[in-house]
Amino acid sequence: MTADMPLSAAPTSCTFQVLPSGGGSFGGAPKPANTRPMLTDPLFYAVAIPAVILLGLAKGGFAGIGVVAVPMMALVISPVLAAAITLPILLAQDVVSVWSFRKTWDKGLLILMLPAAAVGIFFGWLLAARVSVAAVELAIGLISIAFSLQRLWVERAMKTAAVIEAGPARPWLGALCGAVAGFTSQVAHAGGPPFQIYALPRRLQRDVFIGTSSIFFATVNWMKVPAYIALGQFTRQTLTTAAVLLPLALASTWAGVWLVRRVPAEGFYKAIYVLLIAVGAKLAWDGAHGLMG
Repeated sequence: MTADMPLSAAPTSCTFQVLPSGGGSFGGAPKPANTRPMLTDPLFYAVAIPAVILLGLAKGGFAGIGVVAVPMMALVISPVLAAAITLPILLAQDVVSVWSFRKTWDKGLLILMLPAAAVGIFFGWLLAARVSVAAVELAIGLISIAFSLQRLWVERAMKTAAVIEAGPARPWLGALCGAVAGFTSQVAHAGGPPFQIYALPRRLQRDVFIGTSSIFFATVNWMKVPAYIALGQFTRQTLTTAAVLLPLALASTWAGVWLVRRVPAEGFYKAIYVLLIAVGAKLAWDGAHGLMG
C-alpha cells in the first residue's frame, strides 16, 4: 500500500485543517478552515495514531487495510499534508517489512510488475489534474469486491481438492495490473487492490506473497521521493511530525509481522480476500460520495 498522491504547493506551516471527506479531482483547492497547531493538538493524534497502527499492520503482512490511513488523516488535515507526513513513515516501515521477509519473494512477479508500475506512476503524475479521483476509487472498489467474491466462491467450490490450483500466469495481465497499481497509487492511494488482483490467484506461499508485496510497494514508494523533494513536500514540519509518529509506526509493523506469522497458512488467503472486500467497499463508498458531492 502507498501514500502516493498528486502534489500541489507544499504546506508552509505546521497546522492542520479540519476538512470534509470526499473524492473529486486533485485540481481543486481545499476549503478554508480553522487551523490549530498540529504537533500539540489531541484531535490530530486521535486520528493519526490509529491510522499509523493500520499502516503498520498492513506493512507487517495484513495487506490492504493500510489504504484507509491517508483518508483517515485527511479528516483533520489536508490530503496533501497527510500524504507528505505518511510517506516518510511508509519508507521506514518498508525497511521492517522487507527485512522481515527478505528471503521469501517472487523474482519473476517483480520483474513483470515493477516496470509496468513505473509507467503507471508516470501517467498518474502526467494526468493528475485531469483524473477524477472519485471515479478511480469507485471503479477500483467495485472491481476489488467482485474479484474477491469470485475468488472466495471458486475456492469454496474447490474445497474438497487436496490443493487449490494457482490460476494461469498471464504475463499480459500481470503487466496491466502493475501499471494500474502504479497509476492508482499515484492518483487515489489505491495501489494495493490491482496488485492483489494479479498476485493472489498465483497462490504464492504466504510469506512469499508478503515479501513480494513488501518489495513491490517499497520500490513504488521510493519512486515518489524525487517528486516530493522537488515540490518541497518534505518540510521541517512534516518531517518532525512523521518523526514523532515513527516509533509507533515501527512497533505496529513488527506487531503485524508477529501476528501474520501466527495466522494459519491455509486461512491467510481467505483473510486477505475478506480484507480486500472491506477495502473495496471503502474505496467504492468514497468514490460514490465524491461523485455525488
